[in-house]
Amino acid sequence: MFVCTVKSSKIKTVLLIVLTAVAVGSLLWFSMNGKPAANDGAITLKAENEEQRLAFISQFGWEVHKDPIEVAEIILPTQFDEVFEKYNEIQKEQNLDLSLYSGKRVKRWTYAVINYPGYENKQDVIQLSLLIYDGTVIGGDVSSTELNGFMHGFDLPETQSATQSSNGLQ
Repeated sequence: MFVCTVKSSKIKTVLLIVLTAVAVGSLLWFSMNGKPAANDGAITLKAENEEQRLAFISQFGWEVHKDPIEVAEIILPTQFDEVFEKYNEIQKEQNLDLSLYSGKRVKRWTYAVINYPGYENKQDVIQLSLLIYDGTVIGGDVSSTELNGFMHGFDLPETQSATQSSNGLQ
């Protein structure tokens, strides 16, 4: 049998408690910052069902047809090429990061947007895509299917001219 005794003063005990609290606080802070869209809780990322997906979309002011144009299962690449890196830059601007999900199987839900400024009378030209992993939105975009179309994050553009100048992946 082994017995060990330790003498400690009140100062050492308080110091140990403070250091433990700092370590736990740091651990919580780093674990929260590693999660996608740690965006002050203003936007909910839940997308487990149709109601939650449509609620997510409406948070940005979009109106879409209730039924998706397409639902597809995709596997995110383990190594991002130049095009995917540019796409991920759009995600990072939205406080999302697809690199956290590289190699994962995700679902892409694509909806027709009906209230895009300047495109209200053009059916199925503007689409909104959601990338969903484990019932949570991890990425997505709003894009035009026109020949020289555009792509941007979920935020509703302020003016039509700003939208037209954002052609291509940026």
